[in-house]
This record gives sequence, structure tokens and C-alpha cells, in this order.
Amino acid sequence: MASTKGVQSVIFFMEHTRRLDTIQLDSCVLTIGSFDGVHLGHKALVQRAVKHAKRYKIPSVVLTFFPHPSVILRDRQPAFYISSPDEKAILLGNLGVDHVITEKFSKKLSSMRASDFLDELQSHLKPRVICIGEDFTFGYHREGNRRFLEKSGALRGFQVEVQPPILVGGEVVSSTRVREALRAGDVTHVETYLGRPFVIPGQVIRGANRGKSIGFPTANLKLWEERAYPHQGVYASYARLDEKEWLSVTNIGVRPTFNEDHNTAIVEAHLLDFDGDLYGKEIELAFITRLRDEQRFSSVDALKAQITRDVDKARTILQERVRGK
Repeated sequence: MASTKGVQSVIFFMEHTRRLDTIQLDSCVLTIGSFDGVHLGHKALVQRAVKHAKRYKIPSVVLTFFPHPSVILRDRQPAFYISSPDEKAILLGNLGVDHVITEKFSKKLSSMRASDFLDELQSHLKPRVICIGEDFTFGYHREGNRRFLEKSGALRGFQVEVQPPILVGGEVVSSTRVREALRAGDVTHVETYLGRPFVIPGQVIRGANRGKSIGFPTANLKLWEERAYPHQGVYASYARLDEKEWLSVTNIGVRPTFNEDHNTAIVEAHLLDFDGDLYGKEIELAFITRLRDEQRFSSVDALKAQITRDVDKARTILQERVRGK
């Protein structure tokens, strides 16, 4: 089967630390940002930094933040993270980054003057090059912009590289667009923005055994509560389990046919041709395409008939995708 190319790839020699003040480098190429999801725009910026680091034979460093600044400063609720800090670090490591620093973001940090924050960066990282996106800002009142860095670099002895935005279909790729597409259930666009399928990891927990009782056993996933996930509906997906991938159909919703009362959506996947016990296992679901909305059926038999059609459609789509690769 074709690889989902999610967060499970191998990392080579990447160090992930949680505090800037725990690292001390003699020189580096640095890039800074939230990098939620590590989409194509992030990838271009990071790869530019890695290229410069290899050229100068010095480490490449990504300084990122958690919680996301908008969660702290604008009270973004739900947080709807595309990737967790550890997943983000893995994705960045897969791009060849040597060091990922996930600094805790706070209102206190946001009030630091840009020059003071730059002092901290120079004290611990001594950047030779700082790579930024066109709209990058940091520090009190967002004063640490491109112009500030270029002027500071001339005085302090570092170079500033600016990465232009990446366009897909005439649109600038951004984490906001990824979240909007997820909320709309448009996982095809999400894959276009990310350059890979959207992946949700989770632990399989015991559910009500509704699927098993009608001949379609499902793996119910326990998710990180701040995790972004696609809009309610039925999706063709891959399920990665124990280094193997299975064709699957994933339902996100509240099981309206059974009149169940759920405050949050349930994510459950039926692994095609799988026979075994999944409870307690960690799996990853990679979303490929949306099949239909979740809906209420007049009877369990009508639901079973529709699931059979969903399985057949998903199998065709996923097998064609494998052949296309």
C-alpha cells in the first residue's frame, strides 16, 4: 500500500528541547514560527534554512512555540491544533532540521521587546542566518518585523533570508486555510496544502460495539482534546497499525441512527480485511477523501446497506490511488 507519509517517518539526529535556555550553540541557521501542521509554506522556509546550514556546515535550528500565540493572545477556542508539539518536531526533523526548540508561549513572552528577545537568541544560538517568512513578526506590539531584523543583522552580524509565500491554486498556503478546510471536511484540499494526507493519531478505546453488532467492527479513537479533525462525515482513509497500512473507512460523528447523545464527535474507523484485537493499540488515520455526510437512517438494515456501499467506494478510491503512485 502507498505510504501516508504522515508523522511516522524516520528522524535523523534531530534534538527536540522544550526551553531555549537549555541549549548553547556556537553558530546556527535559525528560523522561527508556530509551524502548526508543517504545511508546504513551512516546508519551503525550513528547507531554505537547512540548505544554508549545510552550506555553512553549521546546525539548523527551528524555534517554535506552544501554546500557539493565538490561543494565548486571542483566546482561540477550540485550539484545533493541526499537529501536537511532538508531531511537529518529528515533521521538522524529517526535513533535516538538527534542533527543534518548543518554547512555552505566554503573555509575558509576548510582552518582551524584540531587541531583548534577539539578545536571548544571540546568547544561546548565535545565529549566522535567520530565515523568516514575509509576514513574520515577533516581540512587543509585533515590532520585530523584517525591517527590524535586517537593521539588527547589519549591526549584530547575521544575515536575514526572506521566504516568499507558497501559492496553491492562487491561494497562499497557511495553517488558517488548513483549519478552514478541515472544518469543511475538505480533506482533499488539506492534503494539497500539507503536501501529505492529514493524519490523526490516537489510542483505540472500547466503545459501544455498535459497529461489531452490525458486521462492521470499528476502532474508536481516543484523541488529544485539542486536536483538529475533519467535519462530521464518512471518509476513505488509511489506518497505520504496527508499521502496516490498511484500507479503511472512517466515520466522524454522533451515530444519529442509534439516537446516541454525544457532546463531541466520535472518530471510529473500520479497517478493511482486518481481523484482530485493536484495543489499547496506537493507530494513525490518514484521510484521503470525503465519501458523504453523516446521516440518520430509517433502520439498521438501511445503515448496513449504506456502509457496504461506503466500503466498496473507499476500496476503489484507495486502490486506484495506490496504482496511481
